[in-house]
Amino acid sequence: MPTLEIKVSSPAREVLVDISERVQRAVAESDPAFSGMVNVFVPHTTAGVTINEGADPSVARDIVEGLTRFVPREAGYRHSEGNSDAHIKASLIGCHVAVLAEEGRLRLGTWQSIYLAEFDGPRTRRIWIALLPA
Repeated sequence: MPTLEIKVSSPAREVLVDISERVQRAVAESDPAFSGMVNVFVPHTTAGVTINEGADPSVARDIVEGLTRFVPREAGYRHSEGNSDAHIKASLIGCHVAVLAEEGRLRLGTWQSIYLAEFDGPRTRRIWIALLPA
């Protein structure tokens, strides 16, 4: 099965963008009867992908603000582009998540959402989605 791709634009330098519905739509359009594992991968070094609570938007803001306190933008980094903090945050979050799917539907928990974690935006990012049959 070919790798699917979606593009997501981020509105700020650091933000979590809920991509759950876009991933769901890509899976359903590709194979409405698909059951197996959905791998969501971000091929970027200053962005990541994560799963966390989607019901309360303050959770996403808290995650971004917590990472900003943990890894400040200015901290004497050696990398000359001025985005070392983005590289570190992306490494902490990770570049992929796996989600079960059953009959074309993602099997996320009640409160879970899939997020693009942007740390060097605003940008348009590619997200690759691989369907791995059961």
